[in-house]
Amino acid sequence: MSSTPRPPVDVLIRRIDAELPLPAYAQPGDAGADLRTTVDAELAPGERAVLPTGIAIALPDGHAAFVHPRSGLAARCGVALVNAPGTVDAGYRGEIKVIVVNLDPRESVSFRRGDRIAQLVIQQVEKARFHEVAELPGSARAEGGFGSTGGHAAV
Repeated sequence: MSSTPRPPVDVLIRRIDAELPLPAYAQPGDAGADLRTTVDAELAPGERAVLPTGIAIALPDGHAAFVHPRSGLAARCGVALVNAPGTVDAGYRGEIKVIVVNLDPRESVSFRRGDRIAQLVIQQVEKARFHEVAELPGSARAEGGFGSTGGHAAV
């Protein structure tokens, strides 16, 4: 089954730090473009920091950018994003910053200027029109919430 790839979305970008490369996709087919930090930072266990990326973007209406963690940083260093994924709305024009946290209980983690710290995923988003009702239509899941479908030995 062959499908025609959609054309890329044009995103305007302003460099705040002209010495760092623009976000780029590491491999063909990657969903996220790498974001880099403009500063050195050291995070002790449990510590968090807001790291600037040196870029600002203008997205077309109907799109948003989502800042996702890098799986390698999570697996090797215990680094996560506090608000993952972070949302960059189409109207935001400020510098993109990434809130990182060191979840390793024993080791500090160091970032150096230019290190890849997160991924930026651009997506089309729908606007919703909310309609208040007295009751919602039924479904197979109904009000089953956290863990209601199983999937873990403890459930």
